Amino acid sequence: MIKIIQFIFSIAVMITAVVFAQAPMLGAAADFALFSSNGAVSNTGLSQLTGNVGTNNGSSTNFGNVDGVMHDADGATATAAAALTIAYNQLNSAIPNFFPAPLLGNGQTLTAGTYSIGQSATLNNTLTLDGGGNANSVFIFKIQGAFSSAAGAQVLLTNGALACNVFWKVEGLVDLASNTSMKGTVIANNAAIILNTGTSLEGRALSTTGAVTVSGVTVRKPIGCGSLILTGPAQPVLNSVACYTIFTGNGTVTNTGVSFVTGDIGSNLGLTTGFSALNVAGTIHANPDTSTAICALDLSNVYAFLNTLPTDIELLYPAAFGQNLVLTPHTYQLNGATVLNGTVFLNAQNNPDAVFVIKINGALSTSTYASVVLQNGAQAKNVFWKIDGAVSLNDYASFKGTVIGNNGAINMNIGSTIEGRVLSTSGAINTVGINAQMTAGCNSSLSVSSAVKNKETAAVYPNPFSSVLNVKLDDKSKGSDLTIYNAAGTRVLGKVLNETLSSVQLNLPAGIYFYQIQGKDGKVQTGKIISKP
Repeated sequence: MIKIIQFIFSIAVMITAVVFAQAPMLGAAADFALFSSNGAVSNTGLSQLTGNVGTNNGSSTNFGNVDGVMHDADGATATAAAALTIAYNQLNSAIPNFFPAPLLGNGQTLTAGTYSIGQSATLNNTLTLDGGGNANSVFIFKIQGAFSSAAGAQVLLTNGALACNVFWKVEGLVDLASNTSMKGTVIANNAAIILNTGTSLEGRALSTTGAVTVSGVTVRKPIGCGSLILTGPAQPVLNSVACYTIFTGNGTVTNTGVSFVTGDIGSNLGLTTGFSALNVAGTIHANPDTSTAICALDLSNVYAFLNTLPTDIELLYPAAFGQNLVLTPHTYQLNGATVLNGTVFLNAQNNPDAVFVIKINGALSTSTYASVVLQNGAQAKNVFWKIDGAVSLNDYASFKGTVIGNNGAINMNIGSTIEGRVLSTSGAINTVGINAQMTAGCNSSLSVSSAVKNKETAAVYPNPFSSVLNVKLDDKSKGSDLTIYNAAGTRVLGKVLNETLSSVQLNLPAGIYFYQIQGKDGKVQTGKIISKP
């Protein structure tokens, strides 16, 4: 009887250990995609990396633009090195449940648990890690020797398994052959890590002592398992700017060829010419007016907001921007004239509210057919480009987001497209046969800042309206003056609002109008309203 109880207890302990294998605490090491506590970290070819890169004793060399911060022998690497030692020790002391053969893969499927291989191991063909429907399932592989893979080998995750819960502790060289697809955090102890051309790693490559060498690879820190959800910075309040697709505060706006635009077009100091009303779903402000004056002020505020945002990541090679670079929700800075070659991907990591801000201290130009591509929930309305210089979108470039050029001209060349806006604080804008569609934001009454204030005192509805416009005030605002202007800036209505709810009868042609409500205290609220047939 005692033996039976002991047997049952042993089985229970084993099952518990399998189900509840514990992930190590990576601490500061979790911020790195590539890291060595003691050894060089180097790259050849074009690698795409999401996460910090660095070494606590050595140098990081030949990396292009990285979606992360480069660290060499600084406070961050010292903290990461200490954290990596702790994580290694936790993995090293994990009690194994399974003892597989040293050749992993070849169609093999493994469930959660701690696996121990007492010698060198190899990954061949396909290895599937089955989470059993549990997103918290943990896989730990303890390899008491080197670890290598055959070309094209794959680790697949299924049934809830996550790369953030997969760990490989290797007591020797890690050498992943070309086009290997790997999942999990790889920790080599007192040995180097080599990731060959075409290797992709959803995880991390970390060495306690040894060089980390990569060549034309993709490495992305895994998400989930309590990792920080990236939201990016706060985005600016556009106010009246939201209603413009093409605008400059000072300069001409000129179009040649057949261009299609959704949203308003105008300049606050210059003529707007060459656009056909048949191809513009919005107002063409041929001359400066009340609307353009309000927009110029709001645009200045939006630029100032973006300009003062703290930078998360500096992209070190502005002339090599693009090239399939993947960016995540952050504030980025490029210190110099920037050229978008090929494609840049904006990956929201399944957060549709994530914000991207790219700040360029210099001009921006693109190659022909260059493109900005949105991934995993990213939305153009949440993308902002602040550019201190001229902007040139080359032929057939495809762009996403609100582009604000400061004191520089903007050229959109033939066939170029934008989902967003092209705006300049001061500089001519020239378009040639383009397609520009503004993002959401101009579909309701807008609060527009006065010279020094931005305070809503009234609700104005419905918008669009037909024949009646309602204006609701608080008691303190009774006696305010309502003025309505047409798109040309001509006053079409003036009325004193003596009630908290005023129903204003209007008989206006269909189109876009602007209102101003000025209180007795001098506070001003302005906005855009639309009269429908």
